[in-house]
Amino acid sequence: MDWPTPRSAYVHVPFCRHRCGYCNFSVVADRDDLMQRYLVAIDHELELIARRLQRLPIIDTLFVGGGTPTHLPNELLETFLQSLRRRFEFAEGFEWTMEANPEDISDEKLSMMSGFGVNRLSLGVQSFNDRKLAVLERSHSGQSAEAIVQQAAQTIPNVSIDLIFAAPGETLSSWARDLRTAAALPITHVSTYSLTYEKGTSFWTRQRRGDLSAVDESVEITMYDLGRRVLAEAGLAHYEISNFAKPGFRCRHNLAYWRGDGWFAAGPGAAAFIDGVRATNHRSTTTYLKRIESGDSAIAESETISAIEAAREGAAFGVRMIDGVDLSELETRTGIAIETLCAPQLDELQSQGLIDRSGRHIKLTPRGIHFADTVASELLG
Repeated sequence: MDWPTPRSAYVHVPFCRHRCGYCNFSVVADRDDLMQRYLVAIDHELELIARRLQRLPIIDTLFVGGGTPTHLPNELLETFLQSLRRRFEFAEGFEWTMEANPEDISDEKLSMMSGFGVNRLSLGVQSFNDRKLAVLERSHSGQSAEAIVQQAAQTIPNVSIDLIFAAPGETLSSWARDLRTAAALPITHVSTYSLTYEKGTSFWTRQRRGDLSAVDESVEITMYDLGRRVLAEAGLAHYEISNFAKPGFRCRHNLAYWRGDGWFAAGPGAAAFIDGVRATNHRSTTTYLKRIESGDSAIAESETISAIEAAREGAAFGVRMIDGVDLSELETRTGIAIETLCAPQLDELQSQGLIDRSGRHIKLTPRGIHFADTVASELLG
């Protein structure tokens, strides 16, 4: 199959003040001494992308995640933004998202980001409840998070926030308060995530030891449904399993992921998808830096995606979108008819009441939304 040149890019900034107990991302805490080396390395990696293309990448969406990009001090943040501006050609109407933690936000940083073209801010709020924030090992308070959202929206009006539910000891009423607080703020987008205990995190170890107790699964499902209801009433439509947006404010960058459009990527642990090849950089920041500085590739592993795998992934990720996925579009792109390839699975999922089929379009049923991972797993084969 013919793979189009990506129109999206992801850049990973690994630095954090503190690694939260549930975090399994490629981050480093208390290693601000590496920042200067990182800025040189990331600029070089971005230059290599342009060199391979023989031109600057033309992008519609840029997502700068972490870690905490805004943990960079002002002077270094400015250098970093200059580098991004220099290494990409931004298409008209581009979306440029920067992830940020509330405690790193200042008027100076907001003004600087906006001046360089950042037009979407994704704030890692997680909760407005001080007790829950302490359990999650977050360093901001609920009151300060509210104030920061208000402050940020004055400079960058397109503000998204992340919220975590089903934290240890959390009740339905406290989650409802988080949702109502969020709904009253000047935000355009919300991502809600059930707390997971991933191997390699301190939360996983503490749960195994009995120090932390997961919320009962039935309560977790009720919390999820409550989020859907409260956010919908606030005008934030549910458009993907974990994501809600006001009209016109769906995250275009994530939509490119879910469609399997391909994307460039740079930084420790960053995974690119170009010309049918998925390549992931080394997760260790120090190893990443050493490889770039010595002229070696930062890639730790790569795999070529076949047309069949691309079709399966397109169906599995596409069906996570509440509108569902058009299988005829998927066949046009990959040359694979999912209805033929996954006929038994589709029949079984439909008989279980997990998907609706209308012509060549499939979508999750209201019941299927609770079993999205099961549906995706069946389609991936």
